[in-house]
Amino acid sequence: MANLSNVDQITNLHRNNELQLLCFRLEKGKDLYGVNVFKIKEVVKYRGSLTVVTHDGTSLVEGLITMRELTIPLIDLRKWFYYDPQFKARDLRQYAIKREKGEEDIVMICEFSRWTVGVRIYEADRILNKKWTEIEQNVGFGATGQNSKLVSRTRYFDGSLVQIVDIEKMLVDVFPWIETEKEEEMKRLQRFHSDKDILIADDSPSVLKTMRNILSKAGLHYRDFPNGQKLLNYIFNANTNIDRIGMVITDLEMPEASGFEVIKQLKNDPSTSHIPIVVNSSMSGSSNEELARSLNADDFISKSQPMQVEECIRRFLVPKEQRG
Repeated sequence: MANLSNVDQITNLHRNNELQLLCFRLEKGKDLYGVNVFKIKEVVKYRGSLTVVTHDGTSLVEGLITMRELTIPLIDLRKWFYYDPQFKARDLRQYAIKREKGEEDIVMICEFSRWTVGVRIYEADRILNKKWTEIEQNVGFGATGQNSKLVSRTRYFDGSLVQIVDIEKMLVDVFPWIETEKEEEMKRLQRFHSDKDILIADDSPSVLKTMRNILSKAGLHYRDFPNGQKLLNYIFNANTNIDRIGMVITDLEMPEASGFEVIKQLKNDPSTSHIPIVVNSSMSGSSNEELARSLNADDFISKSQPMQVEECIRRFLVPKEQRG
C-alpha cells in the first residue's frame, strides 16, 4: 500500500500551515480516526506470520511481525482504546479488531521517538488535507470515556467527525519501560540556576507532562501551551517581558499554528529573533532534523529525552564561562 514518507511534501505542508491526516476505522462503518501522516511510514496489507510473545490477555502487544527483514511489535489499536492503566488486569482480547478468517491485516507502520511499531487498524480510508486552523483541540473522548486517547478533532469531506489519536500516548501505554528509562535519566539531571523562562508548545498532553517533569527536576521556570498559536499570543502580548524568555521548545505538528509558524514569526521579528528555538519531535532521523534546521531552528531533539533537554539548557541558558 502507500508509502507516506516525503520530506519535501511535508516541508511544503509546514510552510503553508497545513497537515495531512490518514483517516481510518477500527470497525466496519464506525467512527473515523486520524493520524498525522508525518508519523506514518507506510500502510500495508499484512498476511505474514505473527510471533506471539505472550498469551496474557491483558497485553497490548499482539506479537512480532517481520517487515522487510525488520522485526517489529504489532499493536491492536482498538484494544488500546479500551485499555485503562487503573485496570491493568482487564482482558483486552474481546476488544481486538474483528476480521474474517483469512482476511489480511491492515497495518500502519509508525516511526517515532526512535521506535518503529506496527499498528493494526480495520481499514485505511483517505488522506485528508487540512489547515491547522481547522483542527479543534482537546475535545474528543475515547471508547472508554477517557480523553487521554485523543488530542483533537476535525471534519471529514462530508462533515462527519474525524478524531485525532494521541499516538505518543499509545507508545507510552504499550511500552511503559520507555518512561521508566526517562525517569532513570531524570534522576541524573543537573539542577540549573536561571531566572529565565522556558516556553513549551505541544498538542500532546502526555508530552507536556513529561516536559514539565524534566524542567521541574532541572529547577527551571517554564510555561506550557497546547499549540503554537497560544505560545505566540503569550510572547507577543504587550505585558510579556521578552527578556525573561530563555528558550522555546516546540513540536512541529500542532493545531492553530504549527511549529514552523512559531519559528518563522519569532525569527523574523527583531524583538524575538535572539530567542533559541529547539524542535522537540517524535519524528527522529536525519531527514527530519534537516527539516527542522531548514526552518531556522537552533536545535533538534528526539521527543522529550531528558539528557538532550539538559544539553540544550546548558547550551542556551548557561553562560559559556559557567558550563561544565
